[in-house]
Amino acid sequence: MTPGARVAAAIEILDSIKVGQPTEQALTRWARNSRFAGSKDRAAIRDHVFDVVRHWRSDAVRGGADTGRGRMIGRLRAQNADLDSLFNGVGHSPAPLTNSERAPGAIPVDKGDIWDLPDWLISRFEASLGGIAEITARALTERAPIGLRVNMVRASRADAQHELSEMDIDTVTNPRAETALTVLEGARRIRNCGAYTSGNVELQDAASQAAVECVSGTGRVLDFCAGGGGKSLALDAAGWRVTAHDVHAARMRDLPARAERGGHNIAIYLPEELAQVGLFDAVFCDAPCSGSGTWRRSPAAKWALTPDGLHGLVSTQADVLDAARSHVSPDGLLYYATCSLLNEENEAQIDAFCARHPKWHCTALKRWPVDEWGDGFFLATLTRVTK
Repeated sequence: MTPGARVAAAIEILDSIKVGQPTEQALTRWARNSRFAGSKDRAAIRDHVFDVVRHWRSDAVRGGADTGRGRMIGRLRAQNADLDSLFNGVGHSPAPLTNSERAPGAIPVDKGDIWDLPDWLISRFEASLGGIAEITARALTERAPIGLRVNMVRASRADAQHELSEMDIDTVTNPRAETALTVLEGARRIRNCGAYTSGNVELQDAASQAAVECVSGTGRVLDFCAGGGGKSLALDAAGWRVTAHDVHAARMRDLPARAERGGHNIAIYLPEELAQVGLFDAVFCDAPCSGSGTWRRSPAAKWALTPDGLHGLVSTQADVLDAARSHVSPDGLLYYATCSLLNEENEAQIDAFCARHPKWHCTALKRWPVDEWGDGFFLATLTRVTK
């Protein structure tokens, strides 16, 4: 496909998204109907689409229309692309620009347009993030870094870097965690490279790795909301005896294969089985949340979130914490984590938990920002009052 044809495909997909089709579904449907597109074409089109969804409001302003074509013009204009070479009507390229489309695009001036956020979230960002609210909102419009966790049981970070470099995957050490690497080049080769297939490295954001490093000591740990199991694997590599659990068991379906690849020993229990395994020295709850700290990776989520949806998540998080505490040994620790930036899901959630359960108190709070090293993340450490 020509560059112009890729732009035309992105416009078609963006129009589907505008009328309510989920982003991934729109991309998948287009790909199924366009067997002629190669892997590089699909990757380039995906990049176009995700870049626009990250800048959904500002690109409509720059492009002069809230259509897929308008937003694509706005994105390319922001990238200083040669619009006439892409919009030339040749082959499968989009039709040439109209006179009105050739006019310089407007500059975003409303805060929601500048920040690329729904209006109702702006005050929450300001209340939660203070002086870094705008910096964070703008950071969420950029592409996310690709993070790797080195399985230290099998390889050192330096050895992993060397093995990756032999497959033309360029990495740099990430300061957020001792196990973390950031991929600079060759990200699309990771899943087929030997370092990955042998279990020497796993895809995992550095903030998640840093949170696991905060789980001090060793012993028995319950990953209470395990999902795909990334933190279960990291906890096992750190020397913990890990039990994984998720109220939706299907979310853990990939965990056995991932554990086998990395040489990890993870016990997996369904909700109805969990009472049989006793109490734990640590319980880690990576609770369901808005994912606002990860909106670079899933930008459609920031446009889909509603006040009612956020309220429902906060209620679920409270239920998760209340349930998880019953699995902590008398002198054990309860860790509450989210990939959210919002106070309602983080500090306020911890305050409410401690108010409901006066025998518990918070001993540590930590936030990681959205930056070049990783996602936004929150972690609280809770313990019982002993006197």
